[in-house]
Amino acid sequence: MSFKQKVVTIERHIIEGERAHPDASGKFSGLLRDLTLAVKIIWREVSKAGLVNILGTIGRENIHGEQVKKLDVFADEKIYQALDHGGHLCVMASEENEDVLHIPDKYPTGKYVLLYDPLDGSSNIDANVNIGTIFSIYRRITASGKGTMEDCLQPGYKQVASGYVVYGSSTMFVYTTGDGVHGFTLDPSIGEFLLSHENIRIPKRGKIYSVNEGNYRWWHDGMKKYVKYLQEEDKATSRPYSGRYIGSMVADIHRTLLYGGIFMYPGDTRHPDGKLRLMYEANPMSFIVEQAGGKSSNGTERILDVRPSNLHQRTPLFLGSPEDVNECEEFLQGKQTLAPAS
Repeated sequence: MSFKQKVVTIERHIIEGERAHPDASGKFSGLLRDLTLAVKIIWREVSKAGLVNILGTIGRENIHGEQVKKLDVFADEKIYQALDHGGHLCVMASEENEDVLHIPDKYPTGKYVLLYDPLDGSSNIDANVNIGTIFSIYRRITASGKGTMEDCLQPGYKQVASGYVVYGSSTMFVYTTGDGVHGFTLDPSIGEFLLSHENIRIPKRGKIYSVNEGNYRWWHDGMKKYVKYLQEEDKATSRPYSGRYIGSMVADIHRTLLYGGIFMYPGDTRHPDGKLRLMYEANPMSFIVEQAGGKSSNGTERILDVRPSNLHQRTPLFLGSPEDVNECEEFLQGKQTLAPAS
Protein backbone atom coordinates (compact mmCIF):
# COMPACT_ATOMS: atom_id res chain seq x y z
CA MET A 1 0.00 0.00 0.00
CA SER A 2 1.34 3.44 -0.94
CA PHE A 3 0.34 6.76 0.57
CA LYS A 4 1.04 9.43 -2.03
CA GLN A 5 -0.56 12.36 -0.24
CA LYS A 6 0.52 13.15 3.28
CA VAL A 7 -1.77 14.85 5.78
CA VAL A 8 -0.13 18.07 6.99
CA THR A 9 -1.57 19.91 9.95
CA ILE A 10 -0.63 23.52 10.53
CA GLU A 11 1.36 22.50 13.62
CA ARG A 12 3.35 19.95 11.62
CA HIS A 13 3.99 22.53 8.91
CA ILE A 14 5.24 25.07 11.45
CA ILE A 15 7.54 22.56 13.18
CA GLU A 16 8.97 21.25 9.89
CA GLY A 17 9.61 24.82 8.77
CA GLU A 18 11.48 25.57 11.98
CA ARG A 19 13.59 22.42 11.63
CA ALA A 20 15.04 23.91 8.46
CA HIS A 21 16.83 26.45 10.68
CA PRO A 22 19.53 24.75 12.79
CA ASP A 23 19.57 27.54 15.37
CA ALA A 24 15.80 27.40 16.00
CA SER A 25 14.80 27.10 19.65
CA GLY A 26 11.17 26.04 19.24
CA LYS A 27 9.90 29.31 20.72
CA PHE A 28 8.56 30.54 17.40
CA SER A 29 6.63 27.34 16.70
CA GLY A 30 5.25 27.52 20.24
CA LEU A 31 4.03 31.05 19.62
CA LEU A 32 2.22 30.08 16.42
CA ARG A 33 0.75 27.02 18.14
CA ASP A 34 -0.74 29.18 20.90
CA LEU A 35 -2.09 31.59 18.30
CA THR A 36 -3.74 28.73 16.42
CA LEU A 37 -5.50 27.67 19.63
CA ALA A 38 -6.89 31.19 20.08
CA VAL A 39 -8.17 31.16 16.51
CA LYS A 40 -10.01 27.88 17.09
CA ILE A 41 -11.71 29.32 20.18
CA ILE A 42 -12.77 32.41 18.19
CA TRP A 43 -14.04 30.20 15.34
CA ARG A 44 -16.15 28.23 17.81
CA GLU A 45 -17.94 31.39 18.94
CA VAL A 46 -18.22 32.91 15.46
CA SER A 47 -19.76 29.72 14.09
CA LYS A 48 -22.59 29.82 16.63
CA ALA A 49 -22.93 33.60 16.88
CA GLY A 50 -26.58 33.61 15.84
CA LEU A 51 -27.47 31.03 18.48
CA VAL A 52 -25.96 32.62 21.58
CA ASN A 53 -25.98 36.07 23.12
CA ILE A 54 -22.81 37.28 21.45
CA LEU A 55 -24.16 39.37 18.56
CA GLY A 56 -24.61 43.14 18.71
CA THR A 57 -22.64 45.92 20.41
CA ILE A 58 -21.63 46.44 24.03
CA GLY A 59 -22.70 50.10 24.03
CA ARG A 60 -19.33 51.84 23.78
CA GLU A 61 -16.90 53.01 21.08
CA ASN A 62 -13.27 51.99 20.60
CA ILE A 63 -10.42 54.46 20.10
CA HIS A 64 -11.32 54.74 16.41
CA GLY A 65 -14.86 55.93 17.18
CA GLU A 66 -16.40 52.63 16.10
CA GLN A 67 -19.08 50.73 17.98
CA VAL A 68 -17.50 47.78 19.77
CA LYS A 69 -19.12 44.43 19.03
CA LYS A 70 -19.41 41.67 21.63
CA LEU A 71 -17.38 39.37 19.40
CA ASP A 72 -14.66 42.05 19.10
CA VAL A 73 -14.18 41.97 22.86
CA PHE A 74 -14.30 38.18 23.01
CA ALA A 75 -11.70 37.74 20.25
CA ASP A 76 -9.44 40.41 21.72
CA GLU A 77 -9.45 38.78 25.14
CA LYS A 78 -8.96 35.23 23.88
CA ILE A 79 -5.89 36.08 21.79
CA TYR A 80 -4.30 37.90 24.72
CA GLN A 81 -5.14 35.09 27.17
CA ALA A 82 -3.77 32.41 24.86
CA LEU A 83 -0.44 34.19 24.42
CA ASP A 84 0.31 36.10 27.62
CA HIS A 85 1.86 33.21 29.57
CA GLY A 86 3.89 31.13 27.10
CA GLY A 87 7.16 33.01 27.48
CA HIS A 88 7.35 33.69 23.74
CA LEU A 89 6.34 37.37 23.74
CA CYS A 90 7.68 40.51 25.38
CA VAL A 91 4.70 42.71 24.47
CA MET A 92 1.52 42.76 22.40
CA ALA A 93 -0.64 45.43 20.76
CA SER A 94 -4.23 45.16 19.57
CA GLU A 95 -6.32 47.34 17.30
CA GLU A 96 -8.92 47.44 20.07
CA ASN A 97 -6.56 48.96 22.67
CA GLU A 98 -4.99 52.41 22.66
CA ASP A 99 -1.71 51.43 24.33
CA VAL A 100 0.56 48.38 24.21
CA LEU A 101 -0.46 45.25 26.12
CA HIS A 102 2.21 44.17 28.58
CA ILE A 103 2.88 40.60 29.66
CA PRO A 104 1.75 40.07 33.29
CA ASP A 105 4.60 40.20 35.80
CA LYS A 106 4.03 36.59 36.91
CA TYR A 107 4.89 35.25 33.45
CA PRO A 108 8.25 35.14 31.62
CA THR A 109 8.89 37.34 28.58
CA GLY A 110 10.35 36.27 25.26
CA LYS A 111 11.95 37.66 22.11
CA TYR A 112 8.87 38.20 19.94
CA VAL A 113 6.25 40.93 19.53
CA LEU A 114 2.65 40.33 18.43
CA LEU A 115 0.36 42.91 16.84
CA TYR A 116 -3.17 41.84 15.95
CA ASP A 117 -6.58 42.86 14.72
CA PRO A 118 -8.77 40.41 16.65
CA LEU A 119 -11.82 40.60 14.40
CA ASP A 120 -11.49 42.46 11.12
CA GLY A 121 -14.75 43.34 9.38
CA SER A 122 -16.70 43.17 12.62
CA SER A 123 -19.26 45.71 11.36
CA ASN A 124 -20.50 42.81 9.20
CA ILE A 125 -20.93 40.34 12.05
CA ASP A 126 -24.69 40.75 12.47
CA ALA A 127 -25.21 40.28 8.71
CA ASN A 128 -23.32 36.95 8.70
CA VAL A 129 -20.67 38.24 6.26
CA ASN A 130 -17.13 36.82 6.30
CA ILE A 131 -14.90 38.29 9.00
CA GLY A 132 -11.35 37.49 10.07
CA THR A 133 -8.35 37.79 12.36
CA ILE A 134 -5.07 39.41 11.25
CA PHE A 135 -1.70 39.12 13.02
CA SER A 136 1.87 40.34 12.65
CA ILE A 137 5.01 39.07 14.45
CA TYR A 138 8.31 40.92 14.95
CA ARG A 139 11.49 40.24 16.89
CA ARG A 140 11.96 42.51 19.89
CA ILE A 141 14.60 45.21 19.56
CA THR A 142 14.91 46.15 23.23
CA ALA A 143 17.38 44.19 25.32
CA SER A 144 15.29 42.37 27.91
CA GLY A 145 12.39 42.52 30.35
CA LYS A 146 9.05 44.00 29.40
CA GLY A 147 8.64 45.08 25.81
CA THR A 148 7.97 48.70 24.92
CA MET A 149 6.34 50.86 22.29
CA GLU A 150 9.68 50.84 20.46
CA ASP A 151 9.36 47.08 19.96
CA CYS A 152 5.92 47.53 18.40
CA LEU A 153 6.69 50.48 16.11
CA GLN A 154 8.87 48.69 13.57
CA PRO A 155 8.53 49.00 9.78
CA GLY A 156 6.75 46.16 8.05
CA TYR A 157 9.83 44.77 6.32
CA LYS A 158 11.05 43.62 9.75
CA GLN A 159 8.14 41.21 10.22
CA VAL A 160 9.20 37.62 10.80
CA ALA A 161 5.69 36.30 10.18
CA SER A 162 2.18 37.46 9.43
CA GLY A 163 -1.12 35.86 8.68
CA TYR A 164 -4.87 36.03 8.67
CA VAL A 165 -7.85 33.80 9.30
CA VAL A 166 -11.08 33.92 7.30
CA TYR A 167 -14.19 32.76 9.15
CA GLY A 168 -16.66 31.84 6.43
CA SER A 169 -18.28 28.86 4.71
CA SER A 170 -14.96 27.24 5.55
CA THR A 171 -12.39 28.65 7.95
CA MET A 172 -8.93 29.24 6.49
CA PHE A 173 -5.64 30.14 8.17
CA VAL A 174 -3.14 31.74 5.78
CA TYR A 175 0.37 32.67 6.92
CA THR A 176 3.94 33.36 5.87
CA THR A 177 7.26 33.29 7.67
CA GLY A 178 9.08 34.88 4.76
CA ASP A 179 9.33 31.63 2.80
CA GLY A 180 6.18 31.55 0.71
CA VAL A 181 2.51 31.70 1.65
CA HIS A 182 0.51 28.66 2.75
CA GLY A 183 -3.16 28.16 3.48
CA PHE A 184 -4.82 25.70 5.85
CA THR A 185 -8.51 24.82 6.02
CA LEU A 186 -10.13 23.84 9.31
CA ASP A 187 -11.62 20.36 9.43
CA PRO A 188 -14.23 20.77 12.20
CA SER A 189 -14.61 16.99 12.60
CA ILE A 190 -11.07 16.65 13.96
CA GLY A 191 -10.46 20.25 15.04
CA GLU A 192 -7.32 20.64 12.93
CA PHE A 193 -6.16 23.06 10.25
CA LEU A 194 -5.00 20.96 7.29
CA LEU A 195 -2.76 22.16 4.46
CA SER A 196 -5.05 22.94 1.51
CA HIS A 197 -3.25 25.73 -0.39
CA GLU A 198 0.50 25.15 -0.59
CA ASN A 199 2.78 27.93 -1.83
CA ILE A 200 0.07 30.36 -2.94
CA ARG A 201 1.11 32.56 -5.88
CA ILE A 202 -0.89 35.58 -6.95
CA PRO A 203 -1.34 36.02 -10.75
CA LYS A 204 0.82 38.76 -12.28
CA ARG A 205 -2.36 40.46 -13.50
CA GLY A 206 -5.99 39.88 -12.66
CA LYS A 207 -9.43 40.91 -13.90
CA ILE A 208 -11.03 42.06 -10.64
CA TYR A 209 -10.83 45.36 -8.79
CA SER A 210 -12.07 45.79 -5.25
CA VAL A 211 -12.86 49.23 -3.81
CA ASN A 212 -15.72 51.05 -2.09
CA GLU A 213 -17.06 53.11 -4.99
CA GLY A 214 -19.49 54.82 -2.64
CA ASN A 215 -16.57 57.13 -1.84
CA TYR A 216 -16.02 58.08 -5.50
CA ARG A 217 -17.01 61.76 -5.15
CA TRP A 218 -14.27 62.32 -2.54
CA TRP A 219 -11.48 60.55 -4.45
CA HIS A 220 -8.59 62.41 -5.99
CA ASP A 221 -8.48 62.72 -9.79
CA GLY A 222 -5.88 59.99 -10.36
CA MET A 223 -7.98 57.46 -8.47
CA LYS A 224 -11.13 58.41 -10.38
CA LYS A 225 -9.31 58.09 -13.72
CA TYR A 226 -7.90 54.68 -12.81
CA VAL A 227 -11.27 53.18 -11.89
CA LYS A 228 -12.86 54.62 -15.03
CA TYR A 229 -9.98 53.11 -17.02
CA LEU A 230 -10.70 49.67 -15.51
CA GLN A 231 -14.36 50.00 -16.49
CA GLU A 232 -13.64 50.74 -20.15
CA GLU A 233 -13.96 47.99 -22.74
CA ASP A 234 -10.69 47.01 -24.41
CA LYS A 235 -10.06 43.36 -25.30
CA ALA A 236 -6.32 43.92 -25.76
CA THR A 237 -5.96 44.74 -22.06
CA SER A 238 -8.72 42.39 -20.83
CA ARG A 239 -10.93 45.28 -19.79
CA PRO A 240 -13.41 45.93 -18.37
CA TYR A 241 -12.48 44.45 -15.02
CA SER A 242 -15.15 43.03 -12.73
CA GLY A 243 -15.90 44.96 -9.56
CA ARG A 244 -16.07 42.92 -6.34
CA TYR A 245 -16.27 44.53 -2.90
CA ILE A 246 -17.38 42.69 0.23
CA GLY A 247 -16.46 45.37 2.75
CA SER A 248 -14.56 42.91 4.94
CA MET A 249 -10.84 43.47 4.27
CA VAL A 250 -9.79 39.91 5.06
CA ALA A 251 -12.33 38.47 2.63
CA ASP A 252 -11.57 40.98 -0.15
CA ILE A 253 -7.80 40.45 0.08
CA HIS A 254 -8.16 36.67 0.36
CA ARG A 255 -10.03 36.66 -2.95
CA THR A 256 -7.43 39.00 -4.48
CA LEU A 257 -4.61 36.71 -3.34
CA LEU A 258 -6.21 33.67 -4.98
CA TYR A 259 -7.67 35.22 -8.14
CA GLY A 260 -5.46 38.23 -8.76
CA GLY A 261 -6.41 41.83 -9.47
CA ILE A 262 -6.21 44.75 -7.09
CA PHE A 263 -7.63 45.73 -3.70
CA MET A 264 -7.76 49.47 -2.99
CA TYR A 265 -8.58 51.64 -0.01
CA PRO A 266 -7.37 55.09 -1.07
CA GLY A 267 -7.12 58.30 0.87
CA ASP A 268 -9.61 60.97 -0.15
CA THR A 269 -10.52 64.57 0.61
CA ARG A 270 -12.20 63.55 3.88
CA HIS A 271 -9.56 61.03 4.98
CA PRO A 272 -6.22 61.96 3.33
CA ASP A 273 -4.43 59.14 5.15
CA GLY A 274 -7.05 56.54 4.36
CA LYS A 275 -8.83 54.50 7.01
CA LEU A 276 -6.90 51.21 7.24
CA ARG A 277 -4.39 50.75 10.05
CA LEU A 278 -0.76 50.39 9.02
CA MET A 279 0.34 48.14 11.87
CA TYR A 280 -2.69 45.86 12.22
CA GLU A 281 -3.95 45.57 8.63
CA ALA A 282 -1.71 47.01 5.92
CA ASN A 283 1.66 45.65 7.08
CA PRO A 284 0.66 42.02 7.71
CA MET A 285 -1.41 41.80 4.53
CA SER A 286 1.33 43.45 2.48
CA PHE A 287 3.92 40.97 3.76
CA ILE A 288 1.68 38.08 2.71
CA VAL A 289 0.92 39.53 -0.71
CA GLU A 290 4.60 40.26 -1.42
CA GLN A 291 5.58 36.75 -0.35
CA ALA A 292 3.03 35.43 -2.86
CA GLY A 293 4.62 37.45 -5.66
CA GLY A 294 2.38 40.49 -5.44
CA LYS A 295 2.93 44.15 -4.64
CA SER A 296 1.66 46.59 -2.02
CA SER A 297 1.84 50.38 -1.99
CA ASN A 298 0.37 53.49 -0.37
CA GLY A 299 0.32 55.06 -3.84
CA THR A 300 3.84 56.46 -3.71
CA GLU A 301 5.83 54.14 -1.44
CA ARG A 302 6.11 50.43 -0.65
CA ILE A 303 3.95 49.80 2.42
CA LEU A 304 6.60 47.68 4.15
CA ASP A 305 9.09 50.57 3.98
CA VAL A 306 6.84 53.04 5.79
CA ARG A 307 8.27 54.15 9.16
CA PRO A 308 5.43 54.04 11.71
CA SER A 309 4.95 56.93 14.13
CA ASN A 310 2.10 55.55 16.24
CA LEU A 311 0.30 52.28 16.89
CA HIS A 312 -2.93 53.30 15.20
CA GLN A 313 -1.46 55.11 12.19
CA ARG A 314 -3.63 54.97 9.07
CA THR A 315 -2.55 54.58 5.48
CA PRO A 316 -3.95 54.38 1.95
CA LEU A 317 -3.52 50.85 0.59
CA PHE A 318 -3.24 49.39 -2.90
CA LEU A 319 -2.23 45.74 -3.14
CA GLY A 320 -2.58 42.74 -5.38
CA SER A 321 -1.17 41.58 -8.71
CA PRO A 322 2.10 43.41 -9.42
CA GLU A 323 1.16 44.61 -12.91
CA ASP A 324 -2.15 45.98 -11.65
CA VAL A 325 -0.57 47.79 -8.71
CA ASN A 326 2.15 49.26 -10.95
CA GLU A 327 -0.50 50.57 -13.34
CA CYS A 328 -2.54 52.00 -10.46
CA GLU A 329 0.52 53.87 -9.13
CA GLU A 330 1.03 55.47 -12.54
CA PHE A 331 -2.48 56.90 -12.45
CA LEU A 332 -2.16 58.04 -8.85
CA GLN A 333 1.13 59.79 -9.59
CA GLY A 334 -0.12 61.34 -12.84
CA LYS A 335 2.31 59.33 -14.98
CA GLN A 336 -0.23 57.28 -16.92
CA THR A 337 0.03 57.99 -20.65
CA LEU A 338 -2.15 55.16 -21.99
CA ALA A 339 -4.91 56.45 -24.23
CA PRO A 340 -8.47 55.48 -23.27
CA ALA A 341 -10.04 52.65 -25.23
CA SER A 342 -11.98 53.74 -28.29
